[in-house]
Amino acid sequence: MIQPKQIAGMDGMNMQNTLLLVEDDTEISDMVSDYLTKEGFVVVRAYDGEEAVRKFAARQFDLILLDLMLPKLSGMDFLQKVRQTSLVPVLITSAKDGDVDKALGLGFGADDYIAKPFSMIELAARIKAAIRRATQYAAAAPAERTPAPPEVLRVGELVIDLENFSVSKNGAELKLTSKEFHLLKLFAVHPKRVFTKAQIYSSVWEDDYYGDENVINVHMRRLREKIEDDPSNPVYIKTLWGIGYKLGEFGE
Repeated sequence: MIQPKQIAGMDGMNMQNTLLLVEDDTEISDMVSDYLTKEGFVVVRAYDGEEAVRKFAARQFDLILLDLMLPKLSGMDFLQKVRQTSLVPVLITSAKDGDVDKALGLGFGADDYIAKPFSMIELAARIKAAIRRATQYAAAAPAERTPAPPEVLRVGELVIDLENFSVSKNGAELKLTSKEFHLLKLFAVHPKRVFTKAQIYSSVWEDDYYGDENVINVHMRRLREKIEDDPSNPVYIKTLWGIGYKLGEFGE
């Protein structure tokens, strides 16, 4: 699998990180490319989904900036192709700001979502955070897996294998994305604690919370669809309105 390049600096950023910018609007593409180039990134541009597939196959990238509305091949279809071979971070940039589009994008394996129009400063910050997380995880994972024996948590009918990043329910494996797994792990490891959305974002995304609660809402809804018998009446992750979320209570 294609992985982000190793960290070169103390802050987790290599100033020659290479980005694939997939954007059919030439004005937006020029603006984003110029800004990120000044920030020290190498930016490769594609203007439609088919061109993006060709360029992605031709070289290694540290992150993909992906618009959803593309000619020839949609952003969703391109994202599916990427996830067949790579865990490279994908940041969706789109004017489609509805929950449905966020659910589709994040459910198909995107790592983050920023709605147009966006601040260039925020965009650069999110890019750097996503690359830093991906690279630090890749560097730390082998050391974490080698010495530690498997650690398994049981919550109701769920069995959460922290070592192998797997979850099963009544013996059937659940297909969780990385973010969904880490959300569930956060609550399972701290069963009595109530988490605000800012705390969840800080813990799972390892970044400052920008107030875009829809990102958390979408991931939470997708997770509940997979672990709950009735997602409309969740028992595993409870909502405390106006406060946050906590793990449901289960007998020993």
